[in-house]
Amino acid sequence: MIELNLPNKITLFRIFLVPLIIVFLISPSMWSCFIAAIIFGLAAISDWLDGHIARVTNEVTVLGKLLDPIADKLLITSALVPLVELGRVSAWIVVVIIGREIAVSGLRMVASSQGIHIDASPLGKYKMAAEVTAILFLILDFNLLFHYLGQIGIWVAMLLSIASGIDYFIQFWDRLDMNKKTA
Repeated sequence: MIELNLPNKITLFRIFLVPLIIVFLISPSMWSCFIAAIIFGLAAISDWLDGHIARVTNEVTVLGKLLDPIADKLLITSALVPLVELGRVSAWIVVVIIGREIAVSGLRMVASSQGIHIDASPLGKYKMAAEVTAILFLILDFNLLFHYLGQIGIWVAMLLSIASGIDYFIQFWDRLDMNKKTA
């Protein structure tokens, strides 16, 4: 039986916020988008909080290692897809960002099957911060300043997505080569 600790409960809370974000984001009023931004912001803060609590209390679990990246991908994807529909972000940029997520997830599965663990890189953390910031501005795209900040932010997020994706692949190949040399 899997027992849920506090960090895992926070991660599950983030997952349960995803449908609320979508409902408020696709509603036509400015207030609905403002509520979506608040919920998205809370979910993003919970991403930092669950990891922080898990590390400080030494409660890092296998379940948490599985759920946290899933929750992150759900959060980002569930916000980006409606933003395409609303015309606030280009579909191709979203495809690049989501494609990177799928590629890195697949790479991590292959690495794990080879006994290789690839930690989140600083670039991946910067990418997540850029995505969250850009998405918040894109959700609140009601004036010219927020529009431009959202557009610049999503480009930065996309470039960091590409760079961190390349970094993960380099780490994988380096570790794979090391494992071959020591075997």
